[in-house]
Amino acid sequence: MLQLLTRSVLGPLARAVYRPVVSGAEHVPAEGPVLLAANHRAAVDTAALGLVSPRPVRFLGKAEYFTGRGPRGRAMAGLVSALGYVPVERGHAKAGLAALEAARRVLEAGEVFGIYPEGTRSRDGRLHRGHTGVAALALATGAPVVPVALSGTDRVQPVGARLPRLARVEVRFGAPLEFSRYTGLAAAPAIRRAVTDEVMAAILDLSGQEYVDTYHPRPERDAA
Repeated sequence: MLQLLTRSVLGPLARAVYRPVVSGAEHVPAEGPVLLAANHRAAVDTAALGLVSPRPVRFLGKAEYFTGRGPRGRAMAGLVSALGYVPVERGHAKAGLAALEAARRVLEAGEVFGIYPEGTRSRDGRLHRGHTGVAALALATGAPVVPVALSGTDRVQPVGARLPRLARVEVRFGAPLEFSRYTGLAAAPAIRRAVTDEVMAAILDLSGQEYVDTYHPRPERDAA
């Protein structure tokens, strides 16, 4: 309910200020589980994607965002909850498995889950090799994957900028990808790699970025 209220209030305001160009939104299935797999250009990508998507989107968020104290901490907790974040613990050996399990629960509830296969936002503007979590989720739940390309968000909030700036944002949704042909093969690393590469190729077609077949290194503060 809170997420819907936030979308109804912040969505029109953000569209009025930033006038985002949105195309292909009709590709997002009207019901059932959906994975939105996007490139990652800036910290504001989650807000941009969540506010222009035709359906509410859930994202993973660090658990500490939900437990802050004082006015600032409570404001942050309210904001991330309103934006649809799902709390996950980070910084321990099982964090990756916990994140996948949290995402799987969202999809099995028939909701939309947003994921950035690159794992972190690109510092060089290029599209980097995707991690296979997106494939693991698609194969485990049967959810279709809608590729998404965001552009302009890196100008709204460049690396190191604390406050957003005015810049035109474009969000392109691609045709859904489904992987039922791999039913029963989710445990095979080669299959997960093939599915991930197909998703990244679709994102590349939408974004027009230069592709780099290496993982983007995580900044120290993201890896902590």
